[in-house]
Amino acid sequence: MRSLSNIKKTVNYLKKNGIKDTFYAIKERTKKKEFYAYIPPTADTLAVQRASSMGKSLAFSIIVPVFNPSCEYFRAMVQSVLNQSYPHFELILSDAGTNEEITAIADEFKSLDNRVKYYRIQEIKNISEIKGISEIKGISGNSNRALEYAQGDYIGLLDHDDLLAPDALFEMAQAIDNAISKKINPGFLYSDEDKFSDNLKFYDHHRKPKLNLDLILSNNYICHFLVMRRDLIKTLGFRPAFDGAQDYDLILRAIDMLGTTPPVIHIDKVLYHWRCHAGSTAENPGSKHYAYEAGRRAVTDFILKRGYDGVVHHTKHLGFYRVEYAPDIFSQRPEVGAVGGKLLKHNKITGGIYLPDGTLLYGGLRKEYSGYMHRAMLCQEAHAIDIRVMKISPLAVKIFAEATGYKYLENKQTGRFDWRASLGESADFVKISLDFCEKLKAAGFTIVWDPLMIERI
Repeated sequence: MRSLSNIKKTVNYLKKNGIKDTFYAIKERTKKKEFYAYIPPTADTLAVQRASSMGKSLAFSIIVPVFNPSCEYFRAMVQSVLNQSYPHFELILSDAGTNEEITAIADEFKSLDNRVKYYRIQEIKNISEIKGISEIKGISGNSNRALEYAQGDYIGLLDHDDLLAPDALFEMAQAIDNAISKKINPGFLYSDEDKFSDNLKFYDHHRKPKLNLDLILSNNYICHFLVMRRDLIKTLGFRPAFDGAQDYDLILRAIDMLGTTPPVIHIDKVLYHWRCHAGSTAENPGSKHYAYEAGRRAVTDFILKRGYDGVVHHTKHLGFYRVEYAPDIFSQRPEVGAVGGKLLKHNKITGGIYLPDGTLLYGGLRKEYSGYMHRAMLCQEAHAIDIRVMKISPLAVKIFAEATGYKYLENKQTGRFDWRASLGESADFVKISLDFCEKLKAAGFTIVWDPLMIERI
């Protein structure tokens, strides 16, 4: 099935992007990938987690909008929740489907464990029975119904055919407790995830960064496993107009509501397994084109609420976006102090995003390649960017001279820093870049990497 899926993806990509881009996409895809194997927690580890969780009071609600899944997949999903080492939860199954076998399976689980709650939309005769919901339709309406019943301190989102790792809720509870001990009240938390096939082969570990505004505006990398504070998610709800990207829309609105430095926690551990089958978005991205358009509209809604004058475009990769600001990012977002891009030598990246120790992210990657999870093609906040392919906000020009000891000169044609005229050809560019960006951040500015800005040396 994987080979057939890859063929379908390639054909769709060819139709959308043409021969040249498809050639390089195939070439990059066939390169040797990093080995990955999901290693579940041992029975002893889970036993220790269960014992240490008994005295806890923090409770979760896991909501699952159900619509005619495979009975086998549905049963496995429910069992993955009941297998949690953290015991304080309720599983809310809101069924908008028509499969009586699903009802029978849910009733079976309910009889064995009272933490399982099952509701069928068809059984509601009066819509006013559910407070605050004008209509129930689609996955958002179904999810809103489940929200009405949720009583947990945090509410987690789970699809009807996916699996939770057995330590998912334990890890979330630990992270929340640790944050609260530091007087931090997390708005939401998310973990790494992977994919799996019907033979339980796990692959495509999605390693996620901490909250990165420009990256989340480019792609919903947060995705699964997401838990959100009950008051926040119930205030926001799910919007039927964004069905297919309802979780993305929810995340963006949560970020907007929480402010510029929202209390968001990333757990760098795989806690969610995304099932791949013929009809799933994970296996066949082309199966839900409407979802990607809904995602674009969700990003558009976010930037409009922030007062940004901009347009959101689809990129060559489905589910990935680009925000174009008018006339430039500095006029719309005064918190951005500098924007930088790719420095290329022999068509490979030799300068761009730097980590705090000076390591070059995406270093050596061909200009045509998109990198891990396509991130080398996406705008994103950065720790530091290369001074040789950089535009600096007028508000930050003074900081440049103070940080580097060099005069700031602008190339009138490109609007970028004229590094050759100011620094010459033999300066320590990495050190200067790191020093300047550190001063920018200390002054309260953010730094954005734009992969479409290119300089060649």
